[in-house]
Amino acid sequence: MSFSEKAWKVFNQSIADYHTKDEIGTEEQNPYKEKTLENLLYSKNWIDTVQWHLEDLIREENIDPEYALVLKRLIDSSNQKRTDAVEYIDEWFFRKYKSSSLKKKAKINTETPAWAVDRLSILALKIYHMSLEVFRRSATEEHRVTCHQKLLILEEQKKDLSSAIDDLLVDIKEGRVQIKRYKQMKMYNDKELNPVLYQLKKNE
Repeated sequence: MSFSEKAWKVFNQSIADYHTKDEIGTEEQNPYKEKTLENLLYSKNWIDTVQWHLEDLIREENIDPEYALVLKRLIDSSNQKRTDAVEYIDEWFFRKYKSSSLKKKAKINTETPAWAVDRLSILALKIYHMSLEVFRRSATEEHRVTCHQKLLILEEQKKDLSSAIDDLLVDIKEGRVQIKRYKQMKMYNDKELNPVLYQLKKNE
């Protein structure tokens, strides 16, 4: 089984597990052993799945402003968790491939392996929810047909992205691409970097 096939299986397991209750407050029950790749992938997708539904909720047209602020804070926190999860996965890849001998003209990819995996996780959610729309009985036939066309495009994206990720990992293993880790340096949650937050701290 290729890496992308393994990741896709784990992502869809996470999505299915979440939707047994379909509540944003549901606690993650990761079935995989800690520090394994599967454990990291499951947690990554769980974060994405919860955030997907947070983003749905905050778009309610008549939402109570106070509740909207609560959701915004949850989304901010989720974004940080998402970034952290990506970096944990990149660390796993770095350890796995750190002994690979680099070719003389080894290239740098435009994104790290884990950020490509992040896109695959989101794609799994898009396909899951678009599939629901294709078969939603309350929708019009026109809506279902349109969603089916979109689903076909998403499936093609999944095929292409999966192939690209697997190829990237082979290139890293064989030294044609150099693997590097980058901290994302998120500033909006940092009290030392966000000017709104550090001004508040200064005035306390």
